[in-house]
Amino acid sequence: QMHLVESGGGLVQAGDSLRLACTASGRTFSSSPMGWFRQAPGKEREFVTAISSNGGYSNYKASVKGRFTISRDNAKNMMYLQMNSLEPEDTAVYYCAARRSTVFSGATYAGISDYDYWGQGSQVTVTS
Repeated sequence: QMHLVESGGGLVQAGDSLRLACTASGRTFSSSPMGWFRQAPGKEREFVTAISSNGGYSNYKASVKGRFTISRDNAKNMMYLQMNSLEPEDTAVYYCAARRSTVFSGATYAGISDYDYWGQGSQVTVTS
C-alpha cells in the first residue's frame, strides 16, 4: 500500500512559479514509477509528466515541456513538480500518482490506468 499527499498548490499570476510536492508513505516508493496528472473544471484528468523509479527518465505533456520539471528524492519518499512560466491554461487540480513497483527501473507511464495509488489533489490557479 502507498499513501500520497500533495502540497504546494495555490493562486498565482501568469508567469509565476510554483513547486508541488508529493509525500509518499510505503516501503516501495524507491521502486515505484510516479507521475503527475491534472484535471481542469469540466475536463478529463490528463497526463502531465512522469518519472521512472530510479529518477533517470522522465516524459512530459507537450504543452508543459520546457516549463515544468519533475524530480524525486527516493531517500525522502518525495516527488516534486517545479512549474515555471505558469499560464492560465495550467489551472487545475494536480494529482500525484504511483504505480506498484516495476522490474525495469527506467520505465515511465503516461496512462491513468497505469497507476495504482493517487493523492487527493492540490489546486493550482493561475490568473491572467
